[in-house]
Amino acid sequence: MKKLLAILGCGIAAAGIVCAAEAEFPDISIKELKKAIDDKKVVVIDVNGSESYAKGHLPTALDYAAQKAELGKLLPEKKDTLIVAYCGGPTCSAYQQAAKAAKELGYTNVKHLSAGISGWLQAEMPTEKGAAKVEEKKKS
Repeated sequence: MKKLLAILGCGIAAAGIVCAAEAEFPDISIKELKKAIDDKKVVVIDVNGSESYAKGHLPTALDYAAQKAELGKLLPEKKDTLIVAYCGGPTCSAYQQAAKAAKELGYTNVKHLSAGISGWLQAEMPTEKGAAKVEEKKKS
């Protein structure tokens, strides 16, 4: 019975998964994230893998697969900085890797773009292409 309740508590993916991981990492809307990117008030982390990242990612996003070893050097000093992790879309949970890594580094404002890259593209938002550039962002 407990298993059944846990499964039911997670909801249906199409309606937006509401699981413990999402309670830990609140969702951010595409509109809110676009504004934060435009205002330069967010660090975005793509967890779709380097091949997908090179084909297209959210503006300013870090390539988690290529840069996870340097994540502590790439994130800003301010621990209340908005950090947003995303992956493929509403049914993808890979974002949790980056979100948990940021949280373990002490960041307190970690969110999740549940729409993922698929929702971002569907909303006709801009993307960038190319491999990750390793540059320190500590002074942000």
